[in-house]
Amino acid sequence: MSHLEPEAKIFACSQSVHLAEEIAKNYGIPLGKVTFSKFSDGEFQPSFEESIRGLRVFIVCSTFPTADNLMELLLMIDAAKRASARHITPVIPYFGYARQDRKDKPRVPIGAKLVAKLLETAGATRIMTMDLHADQIQGFFEKPVDHLFASTIFLPYVKSLNLENLTIASPDMGGSKRAYAYSKFLESDVVICYKQRKAANEIGSMELIGDVKGRNIVLVDDMIDTGGTLAKAADLMIEKGALSVRAICTHAILSGDAYEKIENSKLLELIVTDSIPLKKESNKIRVVSCAPLFAEVMHMVQHNNSISGKFLM
Repeated sequence: MSHLEPEAKIFACSQSVHLAEEIAKNYGIPLGKVTFSKFSDGEFQPSFEESIRGLRVFIVCSTFPTADNLMELLLMIDAAKRASARHITPVIPYFGYARQDRKDKPRVPIGAKLVAKLLETAGATRIMTMDLHADQIQGFFEKPVDHLFASTIFLPYVKSLNLENLTIASPDMGGSKRAYAYSKFLESDVVICYKQRKAANEIGSMELIGDVKGRNIVLVDDMIDTGGTLAKAADLMIEKGALSVRAICTHAILSGDAYEKIENSKLLELIVTDSIPLKKESNKIRVVSCAPLFAEVMHMVQHNNSISGKFLM
């Protein structure tokens, strides 16, 4: 090991161990040892069980609920800082609170900005994440942010399907930019769903902008939470004459009765990454691992190589 280039170590928060193990395997090093002591009231304390002095430390942690995940990450960053790690990079495949990226009504917080500040205050020197709900969240950080796109792993899968009359669709107006980026790469048409919400996670009405008749549709979104939007969009498209409807969603939150909605919908399959572990198996859900992508970019960051080639979108 040269003095100019310290080696890296990869650690995991308790809910992201499986993904971290896959990332470490792809990176080519064993996952670092960390233990969590619990007090009887539920409070916990992480402890690095090996020296990290002067090293680059990657801490893999998707910050999905409960808030303990975020708290674990913050405590581990603080522990790494106090153990004299040289670089501390939280690897956050799913960045929680990203939907709170602006004030959409009076007297509400901007949660994504608060989380960014918490991570930096704890001691993060660089952030690595994937498919943020809103690109501008990168600007909430004063530190470098490597914002990876899951399109680099989804696009080869979509191409391998060899679908005729392929049309990319966005389930809402906000995702139209993402849909256009996919369609440009796949040289396909685009359809946009226009929906009006009654309340958060509850759809009032939905209409299609574009023609789906006789076409194989691939819906593209950054996350799937309750599954209501995608199920409704798929059913509407089949009703309007689509041959098949698939969906690509980076982050499988799948809360409430989302699994039932997916099973009962006209969706042929739902393709997701392992940024969030699935709560249960489903024969309609296919998982494509993001571990090789993260491992490769982490390797590039560690060896100061350009990562711009990893951005297809």
